[in-house]
Amino acid sequence: MYVSVELPKIYSPSLENIKIAEERLKGISVRTPLMTNMHLSDRYSSNIYLKREDLQIVRSYKIRGAFNKISGLNKEQRSRGVVCASAGNHAQGVAYSCKELKINGTIFMPAPTPKQKLDRVKMFGDGFVDIVLGGDTFDDAHSGAIKFSKDNNSEFVHPFNDPKVIEGQATVGTEILDESNLEIDYLFLPVGGGGLAAGVSAVFRQLSPNTKIIGVEPEGAPSMLKSIEGNKIVMLEDIDRFVDGAAVQQVGNLTFEICRKNLDDMITVPEGEICSTILRLYNEEAIVVEPAGALSVTALSQFRKEISGKNVVCVLSGNNNDITRTEEIRERALLYEGLKHYFIIRFPQRAGALKEFVNDVLGPNDDISYFEYSKKNNREKGPAVVGLELQSPNDFDSLVKRMKKNGINFEYLNDNPDLFQLIV
Repeated sequence: MYVSVELPKIYSPSLENIKIAEERLKGISVRTPLMTNMHLSDRYSSNIYLKREDLQIVRSYKIRGAFNKISGLNKEQRSRGVVCASAGNHAQGVAYSCKELKINGTIFMPAPTPKQKLDRVKMFGDGFVDIVLGGDTFDDAHSGAIKFSKDNNSEFVHPFNDPKVIEGQATVGTEILDESNLEIDYLFLPVGGGGLAAGVSAVFRQLSPNTKIIGVEPEGAPSMLKSIEGNKIVMLEDIDRFVDGAAVQQVGNLTFEICRKNLDDMITVPEGEICSTILRLYNEEAIVVEPAGALSVTALSQFRKEISGKNVVCVLSGNNNDITRTEEIRERALLYEGLKHYFIIRFPQRAGALKEFVNDVLGPNDDISYFEYSKKNNREKGPAVVGLELQSPNDFDSLVKRMKKNGINFEYLNDNPDLFQLIV
């Protein structure tokens, strides 16, 4: 928890401007459903509702802010075109808006952006956008977009730190309140740059002031949390970019002020637990979400006692998940849940050594899921990297005991992240 300290007010979304955004978005954004989820409700002994922004036409809420911003430009501004930097959802929202409004747009994306994302941006832009690939990171693309905007006098469409973008995202909040016929006790919002959290929290503070609003960031990119704790905007030097839709090094000055004022709590959740949530939502509900889209549901485990018997809303922000990431997501989930373990094992270089390991050390439900070994005839022992998948995390201690009992020379890699990332 944290204590909010009042600072001079810079900007706050008004209900009047949010209403204007709603009118602009009619026929453009989908009025996504607010759905009861039985599995989650049973698991947490509460009434859990999911706001399904993953069902938007561009598969995320980003269309709301992008369209509200671009459609509000005057004729002269439109004639000069718009520009943005994005590696994902914001790019798709801007591209779709340009097509609908018949405005030329230029979208800067990092060179390593997956082809799947490039193809979707091209599809939504339908000839009205040009994609410029440059640099290795989002920061490189952002710098290129800012320079292009200045050189060509084009309107820069910020992904979160813009009043019109925030007001567009705020329509998620008005829809939640319109669709619910009950008092909402808790609202969980994913936080990246803070545009969605700023807009929706502003709506709830004005129309549902008793709702507890919880902002959720990935553990590896706590830019809003650190800023609120320090009572100033903090630039993070290094972040884990796995939750790419919510991994930012610095939040905006507008979003910081609004979130600092409106959020009741700001928390982080581990990337591994996010992966577990992604798999559970798919297996139990056939709901596909991207890592950022799973943030709000993942946070429920930290509030099990508080939300018991309460009405709870979680916003699923998007589902632009590249299928090539599936194995990485599963791997991170298994590591987090204690079901997958990696070792360097120094096997005697003789016939039958591996067979003895399988017969004498592995339990009946243990599975070798990774094995890398190269025989070297001039050595008594040869190191192998071995990945073991267990049926239960409780099986780990007995596995280690059997390894020690049988004189297995091993080094555990899960607790050595630098070596783990180098070898596996």
